[in-house]
Amino acid sequence: MRFRLPVLLFVVAGLLSGCGYNQIQINDETVSASWSEVLNQYKRRADLIPNLVSVVQGYAGHEKEVLIRVTEARANVAGIKATPELINDPEAFAKFQKAQGELGGALARLLVVSENYPQLKADANFRDLQAQVEGTENRITVARNRYIKAVQEYNVSVRTFPNNLTAMVMGWKPKASFKVEDEKAMAAPPSIKFDQPAR
Repeated sequence: MRFRLPVLLFVVAGLLSGCGYNQIQINDETVSASWSEVLNQYKRRADLIPNLVSVVQGYAGHEKEVLIRVTEARANVAGIKATPELINDPEAFAKFQKAQGELGGALARLLVVSENYPQLKADANFRDLQAQVEGTENRITVARNRYIKAVQEYNVSVRTFPNNLTAMVMGWKPKASFKVEDEKAMAAPPSIKFDQPAR
């Protein structure tokens, strides 16, 4: 009897290590940490926007439509609860990604509009905020890439044999990842038109 318990524990430990349970847990933690970094960078961007809008408004107040779009897009992003469960719900994840994409697009339009105002481009506060926004966009790209890689490793671990059996028993499913918003538009070749010279 004394020898059976250690042998039984050894067999159970061997089965658990062979079923991928630990690896799935490691991959899940990596996904969660990567997701936290994505959210951290999105929050940084959202925090910069009111200051940027305020500075632009001082110089380009009549660009109200662009300023309103940025403000509304930021409000839409703030209205989505970015909880850890979001990465387990593909529908909610897609909604989150769409809102972040709209905010990024509105922010890009705001920066393009600023090109029309030399005094604004010369403003030190604006230049500093613009540099911070551009740096944050780069950080978002890096964080998203890390998240995509972590999700890929997790999804492979829950979909390959024998780990998929453990995942099925435990109820673990593949996680949502970032996708290109309009793959069909990207696949279409760009149309280039040259204006005919005036005669």
